[in-house]
Amino acid sequence: MSKVINISPITRIEGHASIAIHLDDQGDVADAKVHVMSLRGFEKFVEGKPAEEVPRIVNRICGICPWHHHLASNKAVDRCFGVTPTPAGTKLRELMQTIAHAEDKLLHFFFLAAADFVIGPDADYTVRNVIGVAQANPELAAKVVKMRYMAKMMLEKLSGKAIHPHAGVVGGFCRPLLEEERREFLAQMKELLEFALFTIQMAKKDIFPKYLDTVKSLGVINTGFIGTVDDQGSLNLYGGKIRLMKPDGSHTEFDIQDYADYIGEHVEPYSYGKFPYAKCWNEGFSMDLDNPKGIYRANTLARINVADSMATPLAQAELEEFRSLFGRPAQATLLYHWARLIEEVYACERAIELLMDPEITDTNVRAEVEPRAGRGVGYVEAPRGTLIHDYSTDDKGMMTRANIIVGTTHNLGPMNMSVRQAANTVIKGGEVSEGALNRIEMAVRAYDP
Repeated sequence: MSKVINISPITRIEGHASIAIHLDDQGDVADAKVHVMSLRGFEKFVEGKPAEEVPRIVNRICGICPWHHHLASNKAVDRCFGVTPTPAGTKLRELMQTIAHAEDKLLHFFFLAAADFVIGPDADYTVRNVIGVAQANPELAAKVVKMRYMAKMMLEKLSGKAIHPHAGVVGGFCRPLLEEERREFLAQMKELLEFALFTIQMAKKDIFPKYLDTVKSLGVINTGFIGTVDDQGSLNLYGGKIRLMKPDGSHTEFDIQDYADYIGEHVEPYSYGKFPYAKCWNEGFSMDLDNPKGIYRANTLARINVADSMATPLAQAELEEFRSLFGRPAQATLLYHWARLIEEVYACERAIELLMDPEITDTNVRAEVEPRAGRGVGYVEAPRGTLIHDYSTDDKGMMTRANIIVGTTHNLGPMNMSVRQAANTVIKGGEVSEGALNRIEMAVRAYDP
């Protein structure tokens, strides 16, 4: 008889979801779906609120990446009110964002993903976790905790709160960066960069080579990609042009204010999450493994695929090595982990650049602003993808409408495709093992949802 295998919850991800694997009468995979059933509701919560309060509300959408929601929201309200933040205010916002990126990538690689590679995907689940990783290398574990703590405390020192920030304000930033803080942060970011370089070298030497066969076979799908580039076509996490790349590598660019002309949002009955798709391709939406339509991916692998180059030298060297091995665009899902470490190097380098900029300590951190009626779209590249906040306000500056495309949702379609491909790869004739189910989860964990 046909049956359903449920993986609930999916382990070692930064949220809540489950997988349902449907087997046919022969015990082979007929279908598999990722269920995301956590209702957030923030698009409705913020209606009727003063717009300047919204960046302090939407940072509760995600406790892992509150900074990115906070800053995308700030940028949307800036647009609604027609204000351009001061240069120092803009640079302080980007500094906070890059530090948050550096911390987040360490969290995912070491705390969530590493057990599959350090302990092994088929190891017993009682040791295939962060505790098992720490026991395997206590000295490295202590270093990782120190690096994450250091980054978190930088965020807290400048903003007052590490997790639910309120430092970004309409027109800029809440306070200047003091010179003694700049020197302290610069020394700490150099230490973080040194650790980022150690991590990617260790992964390339001791981890990734052991799993290349798995990388080439597990969860592999063929899709387009989305990310942000600057005027030179280099990766940028804070702003620029959106580049939407087709599977063949051709691409189009657009301004974020026009995103609705390029990106549509689809709904599936088994998930509360929206499924964005490239409506500008005029294909419709389909997650068919053999003939996907409108499907693109976001997050680290997507960003390094769409970018012509990295904007910092050490990250650029890593990108060149990556492309020499996997080409462009690279499609293997597990390569998200490698791309994540390249971005970790970039985030540290970019934070150092900002801290070396003389303007970063300018005391003029906020432009004058008056509430008004308007519409504004703000966005940043969050760790999990292109994060879009689209707001409208009335003449008193009160919120009348909001649409939010969260980074993870770009990958909901691709995650379903990768899970089906992985399930078909590891389950045959009804033979299902704990290791096989974990490998299906690995196809989800690569996206860091």
